[in-house]
Amino acid sequence: MAGITFYIAHYGYAAMYFLLALGILGIPVPDETLIVAFGGMAARGEFNFAGALSVAFLGSMTGMMISYSLGRLVGEPLLHRYGKWVRMTPERLASTEKWFRRYGSLSIIFGYFVPGLRHLSSYIAGMTKLPVKAYVMYSGAGAALWCTTFMLIGHAVGYHWSEIAGRMTHSTVRIGLLTAAVLALGTTIGLLRWKKR
Repeated sequence: MAGITFYIAHYGYAAMYFLLALGILGIPVPDETLIVAFGGMAARGEFNFAGALSVAFLGSMTGMMISYSLGRLVGEPLLHRYGKWVRMTPERLASTEKWFRRYGSLSIIFGYFVPGLRHLSSYIAGMTKLPVKAYVMYSGAGAALWCTTFMLIGHAVGYHWSEIAGRMTHSTVRIGLLTAAVLALGTTIGLLRWKKR
């Protein structure tokens, strides 16, 4: 936590942007903790909330687009050769491919909330040649939802953000599942109303 605070305090928005982009690519950066910290600092007036959210979104999208491009251009051989250096093991790849086949493009949106899946879903989207427009739409929706959720958590706890951020590792999946459940329920209700009309 001290390292994160140091970089954000000294380099501000630029640190947030680059750290998030690297984290999405698989470099060991605690992504959710980083966004919660940024939200907490925004609550204390150290950053503008809208600006911080925009930077978090752009940083995550940059990492996702680089990963997607690598998957599209190089494909699976790159993962098998260098994946172990960025936490992308063959087991994690197989698990993500199974998830991607089962849930399709929706896995890009909800994959943000699942550590490991977040880092691989964009690469697999590139490997499977998902059209760029569709990918940008799904990944943009996922990035917006993910960044907003954790920024609001950090902003809500304000001065206690460091304590909450320390617990984020154990809570991320639960928060993701809860968010996914709420979205699924809202989508179902919306579709039923649309069908009646």
